[in-house]
Amino acid sequence: MGQSTSVLFVCLGNICRSPTAEAVFKQKAADAGLKLVIDSAGTHGYHIGKAPDKRSQAAGVARGYSFKGLKCRRVDESDFEKFDYILAMDDSNLSNLRGMSPSQYQDKIKLFLDFASVEDKEVPDPYYGGKRGFELVLDLIEEASDGLIAHIQQS
Repeated sequence: MGQSTSVLFVCLGNICRSPTAEAVFKQKAADAGLKLVIDSAGTHGYHIGKAPDKRSQAAGVARGYSFKGLKCRRVDESDFEKFDYILAMDDSNLSNLRGMSPSQYQDKIKLFLDFASVEDKEVPDPYYGGKRGFELVLDLIEEASDGLIAHIQQS
């Protein structure tokens, strides 16, 4: 796939998990010397136009990630054609994406944690939890990001 490889991270509202994945993956891809198209979106439009959750940003910035310019948006029909990887944070959003996607693009939709060597296959939603939830989300996203970069480099 090379330089034109594109990745879309998806959670429910595009307020915590998927923008965190976007920020982390952008940094890790740049560190690996990859030039990728990277974006995030939500399956629902609860927070369109807003910046990511302040708690997500604080946890990510503390680890050196930038959320500059990130704004919440909803998955658009054109995303299914545009992106090579459409990665859901959990089973619920995976199901939502499969329901929204034209049949010819179904194979692009996967769980993000399929690229991590962790037992859990869902990135838990930290929105209603405490600070530890945001740290766990970062841990899982960092691991899956490393796995996805290795996968893309081997493609």
